[in-house]
Amino acid sequence: MAMTIHLDVVSAEESIFSGLAEFVAAPAAMGEVGIYPRHAPMITTIKPGALRVKVPDQVDETLIFISGGILEVQPGIITVLADTAIRGRDLDEASAMESKRLAEEAMRNKSSEMDYAKAQAELIEAVAQLQAIQRLRKGGMPH
Repeated sequence: MAMTIHLDVVSAEESIFSGLAEFVAAPAAMGEVGIYPRHAPMITTIKPGALRVKVPDQVDETLIFISGGILEVQPGIITVLADTAIRGRDLDEASAMESKRLAEEAMRNKSSEMDYAKAQAELIEAVAQLQAIQRLRKGGMPH
């Protein structure tokens, strides 16, 4: 049996994932990080993107879209505290495309710097969702 580490992915709304993982890849602020069991303790911010989880006894990785938050690695446990987390199978391409379109339109029609920054953040999140959907298509459907 492969070595594992416990992973908890929690958003403001609900617990998205709680279980064992052989490997976790996360979109950290400075680039993607890969975490195996016995990884050194660390804490980092995460940006919008796909959290990839290799679950024992599953061929395909489980993908979870994260809109941002914090990743903490402690001995025996990884915790992801996400602003928003959506299981890969629950991502909606049409909704993400519409969010992207609305954000781009809001950026063009900005009435203040705050509106522009908010629209830019929404655009980054929508693009990250679309990238996660494309990754799902390439690798098959996750469990």
